[in-house]
Amino acid sequence: QVHLVESGGGLVQAGGSLRLSCAASGRTFAMGWFRQAPGKEREFVAAISWSGSSTYYADSVKGRFTISRDNAKNTVYLQLISLKSEDTAVYYCAARGARMATMSGADYDNWGQGTQVTVSA
Repeated sequence: QVHLVESGGGLVQAGGSLRLSCAASGRTFAMGWFRQAPGKEREFVAAISWSGSSTYYADSVKGRFTISRDNAKNTVYLQLISLKSEDTAVYYCAARGARMATMSGADYDNWGQGTQVTVSA
């Protein structure tokens, strides 16, 4: 069982930027970021393979968000730019016990507690 801790969320104006971090207590394989807005279901945001060579993004964030990882630090990042009010949500990182990333939350075994991102208009 890997323990995941997200950080970096906060309040930002529309058009602003944030960088989220997800620190793992141990080695991880494929990682993903998901988000859940109030009253909505959790949705996929981005994912990265174990090596970092493959990345996947939701259409709504392509070109604005970038996922990356530093395996030496057991940390995954999500760079958010050009933020919009509709990006407001709790952002969760997740780890799965396989090298290939997927876009389905059901494929991920471990989840962090989440970090709040609020974008003001």
